[in-house]
Amino acid sequence: MTERIIIDGLLSSGVYAVLAVGFSLIFGVARIVNLAHTAFFMLAAYLIYTLTVTYGISTAAGVFIAIVSVVIVGMLSYKFLLSRVREHQMAIFIVTIALAIIIQEVLLISYGGHFRGVPSLVSGFTTFLGVKILYQHLLTFGAVLVLLVGTWLLLMRTKTGTAIRAVAQDREVANLMGIDVGRMEMITMAVSVALAAVAGALVAPLFTLTPSMWMHPLVMVLAVVVLGGLGSLKGSLAGALILGFAETLVVFLVPAGAFLKGSVALSIMLIAIMLRPSGLFGISFEEDR
Repeated sequence: MTERIIIDGLLSSGVYAVLAVGFSLIFGVARIVNLAHTAFFMLAAYLIYTLTVTYGISTAAGVFIAIVSVVIVGMLSYKFLLSRVREHQMAIFIVTIALAIIIQEVLLISYGGHFRGVPSLVSGFTTFLGVKILYQHLLTFGAVLVLLVGTWLLLMRTKTGTAIRAVAQDREVANLMGIDVGRMEMITMAVSVALAAVAGALVAPLFTLTPSMWMHPLVMVLAVVVLGGLGSLKGSLAGALILGFAETLVVFLVPAGAFLKGSVALSIMLIAIMLRPSGLFGISFEEDR
């Protein structure tokens, strides 16, 4: 059982980490709390289902087309919706949750409320210490590591990453230094949505698709970024590990744990916030953006 807990805990933590890093990126740069973030995650999964199952396109091509399409939708959403109200936090909340519900309703009308499944990107399994590990799990672990390391390299080792971090620290100073703030925000939105879309592609073969599958991950992502500290990428990673394993332990060790996993994870977040309101790796932001 221990091995199974470790495998499932790493899987959950990895998916939450990818989603949380994307969520933290757009918040850190544009101060946008994107409540539609996991709706893009869900949209990618459904597009892969449509392309591969309905139209018979190869899995690799379907995944690529789905990710690119979702990134385009995310960038258009930012350009025509989010950028127009980004100075008003309450408007951002309303617009992003409305966008998520619209995506949900479109999928519900298109596919109904029936459960859907996507074939594995890679088939087969191996056995380790008596535990069956799907190759899809190994692919997910590897992809999560590549995504997280790639995001870190983008931010820390490229000129674009330096500009993104400059905008996150101080928009006005970055603008005075000649950085195109709007362009950096658009790039950040593209990276953020791409992370969500890839996460959707990785979990589509592992979980049942439903038009409401974005809700629980959204709650967990919010819990992860609050626990780790808003705007902190390393905090998002730490929070994802803590809450991902907390969920898994509850499912395996507590009777009817599947119904309690969300509340237990959120309780951990609340206790941590009472002890440290800024989160584990919270950073302070200037008052006037």
